[in-house]
Amino acid sequence: MINQVTLVGRLARDPDLKTTAEGTSVAHITLAVNRHYRNHNGEIDADFVQCTLWRKAAENTNQYCRKGSVVGITGRLQTRNYENKEGKRVYVTEVIAETIRFLGPKPIAAGSEQKREEVPVG
Repeated sequence: MINQVTLVGRLARDPDLKTTAEGTSVAHITLAVNRHYRNHNGEIDADFVQCTLWRKAAENTNQYCRKGSVVGITGRLQTRNYENKEGKRVYVTEVIAETIRFLGPKPIAAGSEQKREEVPVG
C-alpha cells in the first residue's frame, strides 16, 4: 500500500512546539495549501491541513518559521480519534511529516538588511 503526501503551502499560524513526557519535541502546524482553481467568485480557496513534526524538524520549524512562512512537506496521512471532555468521539486526519523544507527566505534579524536562503530540514 502507498501512503505518501507532498504539500507546499504557507503556515496559517505560528508553530505550536511541545515536549512529550519522554522529552521528545513535537510541533503542530496548519498548512494553508491553495487549490488549483477559482471558486464561483473568482477567488482561490485554500485547504488548511493539520501537520505534525517530530524531534529536530519540530525544533527547527519552531525556530525558523512563523505565520506566512512557505514550506514543503512530505509525509504520510494518519487518522486518529479520541473522546473529548463532553464525551463525544473526535476524529482527526493529519499529515505526519517525514521531511520539511523551508522554501521562503529565512527570518531577518532586527536591524539586518541581509537576505537569507533556503534551509533544508529533515
